[in-house]
Amino acid sequence: MNSSYLKSPLRPLALMVMAFSLGACTLGPDYQRPDLPVSTEFKQAEGWKTAAPADVLQRGDWWALYGDAELNALVGRLNVSNQNLAAAEAQYRQARALVRGARSQLFPVVGASGGVSRGGQGSSSNNASQNFGSSSGVSESYEIGLDASWELDIWGRLRRNLEANRANMQASAADLAAVRLSLQSELVQTYLQLRVMDEQQRLLDQTVEAFARSLRLTENQYEAGIVPKSDVSQALTQLKSTQAQAIDLGWQRAQMEHAIAVLVGVPPSELTIAERRDIPQLPEVPLALPSQLLERRPDIASAERQVIAANAQIGVAEAAWYPDLTLSASGGYRNSSFSDLISVPNRFWSLGPQLALTLLDFGARRAELEQVEASYDQTVANYRQTVLDSFREVEDNLVQLRVLAEEAVVQREALEAAQESLRLIENQYRAGTVDFLSVATVQTTALNNERTNLLLLGDRLTASVQLIAALGGGWDEAQLEQEPVFEGPER
Repeated sequence: MNSSYLKSPLRPLALMVMAFSLGACTLGPDYQRPDLPVSTEFKQAEGWKTAAPADVLQRGDWWALYGDAELNALVGRLNVSNQNLAAAEAQYRQARALVRGARSQLFPVVGASGGVSRGGQGSSSNNASQNFGSSSGVSESYEIGLDASWELDIWGRLRRNLEANRANMQASAADLAAVRLSLQSELVQTYLQLRVMDEQQRLLDQTVEAFARSLRLTENQYEAGIVPKSDVSQALTQLKSTQAQAIDLGWQRAQMEHAIAVLVGVPPSELTIAERRDIPQLPEVPLALPSQLLERRPDIASAERQVIAANAQIGVAEAAWYPDLTLSASGGYRNSSFSDLISVPNRFWSLGPQLALTLLDFGARRAELEQVEASYDQTVANYRQTVLDSFREVEDNLVQLRVLAEEAVVQREALEAAQESLRLIENQYRAGTVDFLSVATVQTTALNNERTNLLLLGDRLTASVQLIAALGGGWDEAQLEQEPVFEGPER
């Protein structure tokens, strides 16, 4: 080490920085995941297809399980143009900017300045009488310089603040994923219900045609004197009632189409979904283990990141009890003449540490620490409740799908019996052994069973979408380490 360094004014400061750096620590507790009531399996999972290994679980485009190209295209448009998704993505970018701001506090702040000033000074009191009324002396001063300050993070306050902001950013990214999953689920459910409604429309249209034929048959029999006028009235009533039901489906389908248009980010007038005579089939949804929900559900990930952020804030609050050390330095050139401003005789510099410690605050720091500790307890409780709610949602959808499947079997048997009864009663009516009231009753029963069968299929499709969403869709916690993608419209 050369002798000039030993005499330098930087030596004490350098030694102080080294000492504090070696003794630096991070206050506050390190994060540990709170204890959770996680069971080994779902109560309603008996007989269900489990996911083994976990890679069997659908990733990414989970809606592709339904095998509908038009549905895939609509979800793709939602991912690009939905405004609620755009708002959630903007909120994530705000959280990301806060992380960058918190990280910048770990480094020195360097500034530059330059200026010129003019000043005057009046005459002295001894010469006031003889200089009265004369102009004051005027002087000019030129200055350029650099200044820097650096707060040493001795107690880890800045690092804990960065940790909290990073956790909040990841919570925001998980919130974005949760919003995307919720919107995708809403779109898929609405689309599937629209297709079920198209099938109901087909059924009612066919039924109207069948009832119209029954009306013509009854009118012919009435004209031949085989049946009374009341049979014609009954057949006409049945036909018009069914026509009214078919017309009523129009506004319901239109509302679903409008809802899909808003979800994909366009006015309802700009989206038309053509009617189709096929319904997507129920997919096989492999079931995750309860513990896997902790990694697969974005709302759980968001709740846990909020716990991490609250835990880090405890360290920030504890650091307020210890002194802050800030290093500051400035230097430059100052002279009354600009022509020879930058020269050795005109230079100036200053360098030194500043230690600040709050000695008396009448309980403010204690209150802040108690507040962040209570906030941590609140986020832990919210996190545990979110996990419990996720287990409940999966159990609810599992039991719903199981019961609906059992109901569908019985309903199919009822429909087959109603169709057979209708075939027999129509033959008896043509033979003149029964009146039309008996036929109308059986026809109504058959129609109601057909519609109930379609409604059950719609309920099963909806429950399957809800189960996929409850299992986390195609999301995984590892995506928090990646940059969330939202290809929204250009601003």
